[in-house]
Amino acid sequence: MKIALVISTSDAAFNSLAFKGDLVKGLEMAKKIGYDAVEIAIRDPKKVDANEIVKVTKKLGIDVAAVGTGQAFLAEALNLIDPDENLRKNTVERLKNHIDFASHFSCKVIIGFIRGNKKQRSVQEVTKIFVEQMRFLADYAFPKKVVLVIEPLNRYEIDFLNTLHETYEVVQMIGRTNVGILADTFHMNIEEAKIEESIHSIADKLYHFHVADSNRWAPGTGHYDFESTFKALHEINYKGYISVECLPLPNGTEEAAKIAYRTVKKYLENLEGG
Repeated sequence: MKIALVISTSDAAFNSLAFKGDLVKGLEMAKKIGYDAVEIAIRDPKKVDANEIVKVTKKLGIDVAAVGTGQAFLAEALNLIDPDENLRKNTVERLKNHIDFASHFSCKVIIGFIRGNKKQRSVQEVTKIFVEQMRFLADYAFPKKVVLVIEPLNRYEIDFLNTLHETYEVVQMIGRTNVGILADTFHMNIEEAKIEESIHSIADKLYHFHVADSNRWAPGTGHYDFESTFKALHEINYKGYISVECLPLPNGTEEAAKIAYRTVKKYLENLEGG
């Protein structure tokens, strides 16, 4: 397992994107600390020079693990299940841009907030819409070697697909090999009754992994049981990235990134040693 750090463009609306600002500076910081890769959160890929990012990542020797899309929902209300068909179409077009950007790195595109909320509609109704949209996007992404990962988010942030089990069932309905699940320790800590069992139950579709502590600070600053979680990942032979997405706490951006890196690295080394 390799370690990645979420960085973001300066117009980020999502508070837990701790490392906002100049993408190049974020890349340089991640590399200096020791991260293997970055995850780039982008609201509008057309406003980011993909070729420049390719050049810098090659120069630094750092990978891009995934592209985040949530800012398009938080800043512009774009989402895949909105009752407004035109808004759904605009969302698909934006996500196609995210897929095109990700294709420069053959990395993953995250479907988190951008899936949207039910808005008093039935689960069955919004699931049907979501599955159709995801099949279209997956088929668009497949020849570009891009994988889509759906992230369950806790009930206080969104009302559709909160648990790993719910998300797994929908992924099975979508039925595309390039669609999987992103599990996040912060959200699992709220929604999953037995985290390790939940991880085992979705093993074949777990494609990406986020870490933050119980307080959404850097791993190692709260009370989340990372040891048992990393043990479960080891048991299912997870080979993807461990991507740090946390608040810039307790002492600012770079310090949080350093604490997170040291914490995750320690647990991974313990697994390898054991």
